[in-house]
Amino acid sequence: MQIQAFMKKLGPGLLYAGAAIGVSHLVQSTRAGSDYGFQLWWIIIAANLVKYPFFKFGPGFATSTGKSLIQGYEQLGKWAIILYALLTIATMFTIQAAVTVVAAGIFVQIFGLHISSAFMSALLIVLMTGVLIIGKYSFLDKFIKFIIILLAVSTFTAVIFALFKGSHAQTQFAYTFSWISKVDVLFLIAFVGWMPAPIDVAVWQSLWTLEKSKTEHKKTNMRDSMLDFNIGYIGTVIMALGFLALGALVMYGTGEELSPVGDVFAGQLIRMYTRSMGNWAYWIIGIAALTTMISTVITCLDAFPRVLKPTTEILFPSIKKYSEHKSWLWWTWLLILAFGAILIIARFAFSMRFMVDLATTLSVVTAPFFAVMNYLVVTSTQMPVNDRPGKGMRIFSWICILILTAFAIYYLVWRF
Repeated sequence: MQIQAFMKKLGPGLLYAGAAIGVSHLVQSTRAGSDYGFQLWWIIIAANLVKYPFFKFGPGFATSTGKSLIQGYEQLGKWAIILYALLTIATMFTIQAAVTVVAAGIFVQIFGLHISSAFMSALLIVLMTGVLIIGKYSFLDKFIKFIIILLAVSTFTAVIFALFKGSHAQTQFAYTFSWISKVDVLFLIAFVGWMPAPIDVAVWQSLWTLEKSKTEHKKTNMRDSMLDFNIGYIGTVIMALGFLALGALVMYGTGEELSPVGDVFAGQLIRMYTRSMGNWAYWIIGIAALTTMISTVITCLDAFPRVLKPTTEILFPSIKKYSEHKSWLWWTWLLILAFGAILIIARFAFSMRFMVDLATTLSVVTAPFFAVMNYLVVTSTQMPVNDRPGKGMRIFSWICILILTAFAIYYLVWRF
């Protein structure tokens, strides 16, 4: 009973983990380990520390005020809502396309299907949309708990087996990260962009927090909300280090490069697990990887229309009286998202790496904007005095904002 009661407290934090443990972990962390060994482990820690306050502000604000971050942005001024809408629309199609094409590649590889990644991606989007409409939040809440447990067990088992087998690195293939190499720096920026996730996911989590309270007909207290958040957040850090370790122990220094093609990459990923655990683990690992990416696909499909519905209602007040108790606006954004993502996949499905790097670098550029907006919301009069960040957290937040801004400028200088 105690375990059931504890699990019931969890929800939005694990949904966050389901969204985060996807491309940034399966693809980027594995690439970091396979290309550079353990050299970038500290980057994972640093990226998560720098983004921590701005993710925490999402569920904290929702729990304290009963409002989402979008409503918080509204109080800052219309400029904040317009900026949020523009940044969201500018990134959502690429993000949805990137996570879907990785999931499709894994699906095709596992089941040996002779169909294109583009077609499989479109099929996944259609199927997940149907599941989402039928199951709603309550399905997401239950589904994600099962997925996170499955992935954690399989990943840690694989890491333990890999540690006992030892590294396969060979001196002639070992590579050292260089801060003056454009290739290395651009990968680092893409790596950090989605480590652990884009900062705007904090807005998703604020809405999921409110939805959990609505579904359970009970307001979540701050202690349980922060426990849920911290478990999800720390869990994503540990999982990222696990995937980096697998890449480093199994692939680093072998001369094998991870493919930019989705289904080929998926085959390499599954072989990496089975190489450390044995062929008996093929289906366990394949299904764990697939369900992980499907959880990311479905959480993104749920989140973007969910956040754009109230955003549209704020920007166009006349719409609200027609959409407040109906789902047509959510449907409209869902169809726009699905159609736009499919168009991008049809154009760039041949290069998963290009799509992933594009989506993650967009997140690098937009991160300082979301960080500042989240900070302004939780330090404003909207937030009860007792729940506002203390002096130490405020100072730390500004240091993190400066780091995120410097990193975005650093990227633009290197890129252009």
